[in-house]
Amino acid sequence: MAPKERATYRLSGHSIEGDKRTTPIRGDLADIKLAGKLFAPHYAVPMLRTGIAPVTEIHAEPHLSSMPVSALMHGEEFAVLDVAGEWAWGYCLHDDYLGYLRFADLGDDFTATHVVSAPATLLVTQPSIKAPVLARYPMGAQIVCGEPSECGKFLACEGGWLPTAHLSEPGKVEGSPADLAEKLVGVPYSWGGRSGDALDCSGLVQLVFGLKGIKAPRDADMQQAGFGEELGASEKLQRGDLVFFPGHVGIMADETNLIHANGAAMAVSIEPLADATARFAEHEAPVLARKRVKL
Repeated sequence: MAPKERATYRLSGHSIEGDKRTTPIRGDLADIKLAGKLFAPHYAVPMLRTGIAPVTEIHAEPHLSSMPVSALMHGEEFAVLDVAGEWAWGYCLHDDYLGYLRFADLGDDFTATHVVSAPATLLVTQPSIKAPVLARYPMGAQIVCGEPSECGKFLACEGGWLPTAHLSEPGKVEGSPADLAEKLVGVPYSWGGRSGDALDCSGLVQLVFGLKGIKAPRDADMQQAGFGEELGASEKLQRGDLVFFPGHVGIMADETNLIHANGAAMAVSIEPLADATARFAEHEAPVLARKRVKL
């Protein structure tokens, strides 16, 4: 899909290196915005598309057996740089994270009117609790909704109806990030997950802060480096603070308990911070950082 570029781009000085997870370049192709900064045989102008599946896994390589690295939720934008067969390569606009996803899961852009703020919701055929289910949308999915039902308990959306109790207007999601994280206790752990259906540790942080309009980087090390403010050694932890371990992150439920998506429970769970820390005892520094994000 990469268009042929007739213009000539020249590098001045050394080629700038960036994080491979968020710098849109591979051996044969780069985003046009990198022309003159990083060398590639071809440059492409991104084609902006939007996720139309409830959740689409993003993979490290263009096949389903490849490791998932993140996920694109319904309504989130994706910058497509190349399409080969059924796979598109590009990056998520909300965090610049690169990967491959199925092109069929992308569609035209739209402006969402609501976001799923419950752990998940069900699209049904009629505005009734007895109606058949058409689809499931997890927390974080962005939806275009129309008029309410006569009873006021459903909104017309996506060729069906969604319960109003499961939806919020963007920017008006109630509760703190810690409140939202507690709603997700029991959601299965999955590497690359960042929705109400499946979560990894940093995906949980990105999701719940994102629902409050606060953008977080994708991975735990990125969040440790550039998200929130470091707490002093004498400062006590409080609800909503972030604690970083080697390759892991969690959200404090209170001064002593941690909410986190973890491989030990294979789910989002709440446990004493001391127990979580003990699993990193083989590291010289089990806790790498404690940070607080202003809301």
